[in-house]
Amino acid sequence: MTAVEKLEELAAEVRRKNEEAKKSARVRLVVGMATCSIAAGAGAVMEALKRRVSENGHGDIAVEQVGCVGLCYLEPLVQVYTDGAKPVTYGNVNAERAEVIFERHALGGEVQKQWVVPDHIIPTEGKTIQLRIALRHCGVLDPERVEDYLSVGGYQALARVLTSMSPEEVIDVVKRSGLRGRGGAGFPTGLKWEFTRKASGDVKYVICNADEGDPGAFMDRSALEGDPHSVLEAMAIGGYAIGSHQGYIYIRAEYPLAIKRLKIAIEQARQYGLLGKNILGSGFDFDIELRLGAGAFVCGEETALIQSIEGKRGMPRPRPPFPAVSGLWGKPTLINNVETWANIPAIIMNGAEWFASIGTEKSKGTKVFALAGKVNHTGLVEVPMGTTLRQIVEEIGGGIKGGKAFKAAQTGGPAGGCLPASMLDTPVDYESLTKAGSIMGSGGLIVMDEDTCMVDIAKFFLQFTQDESCGKCVPCREGTKRMLEILTRITQGQGQPGDIEKLERLGRTIKRASLCGLGQAAPNPVLSTIANFREEYEAHVYDKRCPAKSCTGLLTYSILAERCVGCGLCRRYCPVQAISGSPRQPHVIDVERCIKCGECLRRCKFEAVQLS
Repeated sequence: MTAVEKLEELAAEVRRKNEEAKKSARVRLVVGMATCSIAAGAGAVMEALKRRVSENGHGDIAVEQVGCVGLCYLEPLVQVYTDGAKPVTYGNVNAERAEVIFERHALGGEVQKQWVVPDHIIPTEGKTIQLRIALRHCGVLDPERVEDYLSVGGYQALARVLTSMSPEEVIDVVKRSGLRGRGGAGFPTGLKWEFTRKASGDVKYVICNADEGDPGAFMDRSALEGDPHSVLEAMAIGGYAIGSHQGYIYIRAEYPLAIKRLKIAIEQARQYGLLGKNILGSGFDFDIELRLGAGAFVCGEETALIQSIEGKRGMPRPRPPFPAVSGLWGKPTLINNVETWANIPAIIMNGAEWFASIGTEKSKGTKVFALAGKVNHTGLVEVPMGTTLRQIVEEIGGGIKGGKAFKAAQTGGPAGGCLPASMLDTPVDYESLTKAGSIMGSGGLIVMDEDTCMVDIAKFFLQFTQDESCGKCVPCREGTKRMLEILTRITQGQGQPGDIEKLERLGRTIKRASLCGLGQAAPNPVLSTIANFREEYEAHVYDKRCPAKSCTGLLTYSILAERCVGCGLCRRYCPVQAISGSPRQPHVIDVERCIKCGECLRRCKFEAVQLS
């Protein structure tokens, strides 16, 4: 019996059991249970629904869980499936609303329209500009049930590979698909696989880099929480292609839910013969273990990650040799990130030409983004390469909060750049973003509005990379520290002529001289904000003012005498007694004593406090 036949026999049994379960369940209540959902209160929603089912003995109503649908701003989400009716999705559900949905919809058949999420914004409906490949099962399947994954064709790609494809044929498909590494560098995935296969050595390793550390990024975490088996299947395919029998998933310990679901998925895959010895009777052995990282950002760099798995301090090393030649324990090692792996089964099943037909000439397929910041609709987004920033921000993100103006988008995380409004129509692909002065990165996308100070943003990201520098090389360790000192002075109103030029010189030097990609990219937020928002830097340095009124060191609070009625409210709430004045007379702020906390501005009911 071939691997395909054995898997089909297994899947048929799973489908039979699923059909029996569906027959007994007239209504299915599906709750999103990702980290974002749970943080929003989905646990209480799930408990409320389960309690109603158990208390009333409703054997024909099932309560199930899925991962992240992508609509994080509407969490908790509940989807209701009933026989013969279109599924209904409810947003912003709490325990009380869950009770009403159960009583009126699940039992009474009455849709609660006031809480329904419109179809046109649900990414799984296929009615938006989104196209979900890496996230194809997130928000659809129960991530803790391998049976759900098998019922939609899971592990068929692995079975096909083991039955009818040589390792070289697998690598050729990946090469022809045009898939590039989604971890940030964008290196052709098929070439990396080919290099590792051709490297000499009887022992080789496969690694999934799940050490996601960018501020505002949650793509890999959500993918693993919602569809862990796609990554396990892909790693087994990669192992077969390069001649490896052991894989490792390196994931930071701060992702407890993803870790829990990975452990469950690995154990289930072993039980069904999808991992371990003699997979699907093919004679191919491959197993996977987890390795937990302590949260060091630098361990996202592949050579530092390898050091950490080996039990050493996570610090990058010079390349060459590259991991494909000498990686984990000196053996040839294939490393891809979560999103890259998640694409592999779909490529094997649908073909290289299918994947290559999506995206742009040099950037094929789709890209997952964690859309965060000052947009109305934050969440997990997957769009074809070549989609513009404007489409993501306005069509998917719903525009800027509070009707304010778009100011910038940070792509690529701390190693990326800030693109201004004039670049909103930039296509999201590797070449276009690089040309615009940013990078694709792993997929963080932070949107900023008119109230954002770009100098302060640059300082924020540089503070992050400076803190996370491993300290091994002088340009990164000392250079970022000097840049941060200058930025701090500028935001405190102590900027000096020549500071901007000094930042540019330091940034260019660090980019050229740092050891690893993280150090080389650390100055990007500073250099891109100087290039695109130089007038803000000049206002801070020469005019001693922050145009966005964000940097406290450059703010001045005053009271307009013509508006002040002398109510004394601001004086009573000032924590340092910097406000004086008689009742019913205009008050005055002592600027020397003022700590610029803004409490007077918040308390004044007559708009008499002015910020400049």
